[in-house]
Amino acid sequence: MVIMALDHARDFFHNQAFTDDPTNMATTTPWLFFTRWITHFCAPVFVFLSGMSAFLMGQRRTKTQLSKFLITRGLWLVFVELFIITLGWTFNPLYNVFILQVIWAIGISMIILGLLVLCPFPVIFIYGVIVVFGHNLLDYPEAARNGEVGLWWNIVHHGFFYPISLGKNHIALIIYAFLPWSDIMALGYCFGVLFKKNVPFEERRKLLITLGVVVTILFIILRFINTYGDPHPWSHQPGGAVYTFLSFLNTNKYPPSLMYISMTLGPAVIFLAIIEKLQGRFANFFITYGRVPFFYYVLHLFIIHIFCMIAFFASGYGVNEIVPRDVPFFFRPRTFGFELWVVYCVWIAIVIILYPLCRWYNRYKATRSHWWLSYT
Repeated sequence: MVIMALDHARDFFHNQAFTDDPTNMATTTPWLFFTRWITHFCAPVFVFLSGMSAFLMGQRRTKTQLSKFLITRGLWLVFVELFIITLGWTFNPLYNVFILQVIWAIGISMIILGLLVLCPFPVIFIYGVIVVFGHNLLDYPEAARNGEVGLWWNIVHHGFFYPISLGKNHIALIIYAFLPWSDIMALGYCFGVLFKKNVPFEERRKLLITLGVVVTILFIILRFINTYGDPHPWSHQPGGAVYTFLSFLNTNKYPPSLMYISMTLGPAVIFLAIIEKLQGRFANFFITYGRVPFFYYVLHLFIIHIFCMIAFFASGYGVNEIVPRDVPFFFRPRTFGFELWVVYCVWIAIVIILYPLCRWYNRYKATRSHWWLSYT
């Protein structure tokens, strides 16, 4: 959750965020590349842990109850993405652009998981494995058609900033095609069995490290083979060994390729094994954010955008420039922004500001039993 805010601070405050890609090997720097790359871990880990959470929740509910909760919460998240998260990104009260990304993908994935939990456990596992390992087969017909695959194919798998017309003045941008994210949630659900009360900690720790190492090695092998598992092969770069290494790490997130999933979830599972029993003030600081992820996610976007609005006027922009012609975010012109060190300062400030708010909301949730709190 904390690292995720770095990427969003970069979107709003970096002077190249809307004019260049931080993973463009011809123009990026190692610092800029890794500022973007480290945040690649956020979405897959968040979706994976959502699946684990669903499994653990299912230990206290019947399959029917769990299915109903996942479906209704998934629908709620889609609504939130459309009308709350979109507003946080754009500050456009007319909703000329709806932005469908990670919360939408989690919502649709929860609806799919809500149907899958009614099936036997092996069916859920097989679904997750088949889609994780097999969805990159769709890369070949997509390439053969130059990406012209139609509306539903874009929604399900291919779409990245794919515009869907909703009338004369409104569009929806599909940024996260949901199918490759639903398999991550399904596997996270299956992974939850390792966290049942009857699994000893040391046994779980060994399994987590073993699985994490195997998945990480899978990424390295697949990436060296450079044939299947990602639509963008790595290549030797004119900039030398460092940039060739960056190319090696530059896997496809939209949609998340097999290599991308392996690159992020492998180390994440190892990290999970290492920190499970971590205690103390340092650990509790970060745990506070993790206990209220939905609250944190919604709030951090609005605070970042408010900071951007202040910087917009402080930089000398006028009221007539609030609505950019070619960017969907109000108060964020294409050429606006600062050096990368400013992005880091904004990021740290946002995280610090959010800490007391998240701590308050965590205590509020712990002392209340309102039904709607389970949806936040």
